[in-house]
Order: sequence, then structure tokens, then C-alpha cells
Amino acid sequence: MKLITWNIQWARGVDHKVDPHRIIDHARQMADFDVLCLQEVAANFPDLDGNDRTDQFALFSELLPGFTPIEAIGVDIPDGAGGRKRFGNLVLSRLPVAQALRHVLPWEAAATRNMPRVLVEAMVETPFGPIRVMTTHLEYSSPILRAAQVEGIRQIHRMAAARQVTPRAAGPHTYAPTPNAASAILTGDFNMRPDDAGLTQLLAPFEGDVPPLIDLWPVLKGSEPHPPSAFICDQTYGPPGCLDFVLATPDLAQRARSITYDIETRASDHQPILVEFDLG
Repeated sequence: MKLITWNIQWARGVDHKVDPHRIIDHARQMADFDVLCLQEVAANFPDLDGNDRTDQFALFSELLPGFTPIEAIGVDIPDGAGGRKRFGNLVLSRLPVAQALRHVLPWEAAATRNMPRVLVEAMVETPFGPIRVMTTHLEYSSPILRAAQVEGIRQIHRMAAARQVTPRAAGPHTYAPTPNAASAILTGDFNMRPDDAGLTQLLAPFEGDVPPLIDLWPVLKGSEPHPPSAFICDQTYGPPGCLDFVLATPDLAQRARSITYDIETRASDHQPILVEFDLG
């Protein structure tokens, strides 16, 4: 399974052009991917720099026929003309998707500029078995908010593992059982660097039999520093560094074969990551 994750900044490149087609074209150049995880996808949001009213969630689905799109909306506000402006994350999977879940992450009070954040979860059915593929975009402005969101993600993962141990009883229609798994991949723009306390918190072990989340870069690259995934061209918010990661439970970390950060493309202000898993 080949997976790409990318904060696309509503498809706005460093050339200030918004071009969703360029995002898909470049992802296809990277790999014949099976799963694409996107953050900062917009619909009907002309307020964003260079953007128009395009529903990018729908457009990305059209550009990838045969893929199942699973979206999660963080910002959902009126456009003043009877419609809604939406902003969030999107998973597109060529592999079958069973249960899809959208999780609203904790949104604590903070005086900093901030917005609602979400995690989207797709139960992807693979030859290895069902895998929970999750993607998110955490708060940049406040370590306190980010820590709360990290704890929210940990609770989401803990509860999924508990459902695997204690499956729910079968029932009709909406109560029908669906595939579940403790095995998980978590991708996204975490807005924290490898030495951040928030990442340590996210990777911390759980009590009981809940499998931890492991950063795949050191698994595959050892002590080699993470490549920069943001601020390569614009250092307004800091020097170049790694803010984007792919984590996985130990069973899937053992099946990870390669990880590549594309630090050359300028189709967004963040860099895409490609990971390949042997799930046969």
C-alpha cells in the first residue's frame, strides 16, 4: 500500500497560484498511490488567499475516479448568500473503505488565533486486514490547544483498540457490526517539530494492550534527521523544519518499507510524504 499525506494549503503553491489539478498531478508523479491524505482542503472559501468558490472536496473526488472520498470539516460557516464555507481534511482511498468516522478534536479556550480542528478516520480494508487510516491538522498558534488535541487523538485511538477487544453486539440496520482494528496509521500536519513535547506526548505508551503510535521516520532512517516539511521558502513562522509526520502502530511499522519527504515541490507551503507498506 502506497500512502501520500500532504498539507496542500487549499492547493496554493509558493507561486501564489491555487491549482488543485497540480496537487493531484504531482502526487501521481510521486507514486501510483492507494491512499491520499490531504489537509487544508477548502470549499466555497474565496476569503483564502488566491482562492475561489471551488468545492475542492468534490473536485479531488472527480480527479480520482475509483477512489472513495472521506471528508471531515473543521470550519463550517455561512457564506452570506445561503451557502456554507467549509475547510478541513480529506482521505481518498482506492482500497475499500468500511466505517468512516469524523472526530472533532478538543477546542479549549485560548486567546491566540485558532480554529476548530478535526481528525478524519477511514477503515481501509487491505490484504493485511482492516486498518484505521487517520489524518489531521493540529493547531499552530497554541501549545496548550495542541496538547489538548493530542490527548483527544490518544483517546480516539484508545477507544478504537478497546472496541477491538470488546466488539459490540450485532443488531439490525444502523447497529450492524462493521470492521474494526487496533492497527492504525496517523498522518498529518502536527504543527510541531520532532523535539516538541507534544510529539513525545503523542508517542507515549498506553496502559494495557493499546498499541502505541510510532514515528516511521526513525524506524526506517535511524538517527538521520527528519527532512524539512515546512517553511522552506517562507520563514515567517520559523526556520525550515519538519512539522508533518506519518505514525503507525507497531504491527504496521514493521511492514513499512520506505518513507520519502519530497522537499523539492513548491505546489504547497508544505511538502508531501510518501510511505510504502508491505501488506500482502
